Amino acid sequence: MELIPGSNNHSSYAIVNPIMSGGAGNPIADIGVGGSSATSSSPSPTAAPSRYENQKRRDWNTFCQYLRNHRPPLSLAHCSGAHVLEFLRYLDQFGKTKVHNQTCPFFGLPNPPSPCPCPLRQAWGSLDALIGRLRAAFEEHGGKPEANPFGARAVQLYLRDVRDFQAKARGVSYQKKRKRPKQKGLSSSNAIN
Repeated sequence: MELIPGSNNHSSYAIVNPIMSGGAGNPIADIGVGGSSATSSSPSPTAAPSRYENQKRRDWNTFCQYLRNHRPPLSLAHCSGAHVLEFLRYLDQFGKTKVHNQTCPFFGLPNPPSPCPCPLRQAWGSLDALIGRLRAAFEEHGGKPEANPFGARAVQLYLRDVRDFQAKARGVSYQKKRKRPKQKGLSSSNAIN
């Protein structure tokens, strides 16, 4: 990381790094989100923003900083689904989820018996949640829904591929849980335990 003089109200220096530190040397708190130099999008000035709103703001700040540090720098107006994919691949280096390669003897085992050299990656669920928050933040910052790069077909396909590969590599199923149909005629007080 490199410190350069900045005009941030909180300090006289700005950190030049695509991902701001999330604490204790971890470049990401949760899924690759940090940053602190943009305005909040909280609904009212008196109520404290929810945890979701804070996370969404940090994610947005991180993505905007990633665009600024991109070579050549990108404006949000020129950002496409391809740039979002590049950002997601960049975040993989900060992942904490072991994803076995197909050549690994533990490929498909949910609890491998010993360590292996397979890489740590971002978990599919974390990436999916991140894209959801960034998609909402894009529109809150004036972006048009039809021009939202986080909703691009390529991003959806990438997330699906990551989910499917991680499910195979880790031996974990990502099947949607079905809701049980409600029974008619029984209320909770009449139900038999």
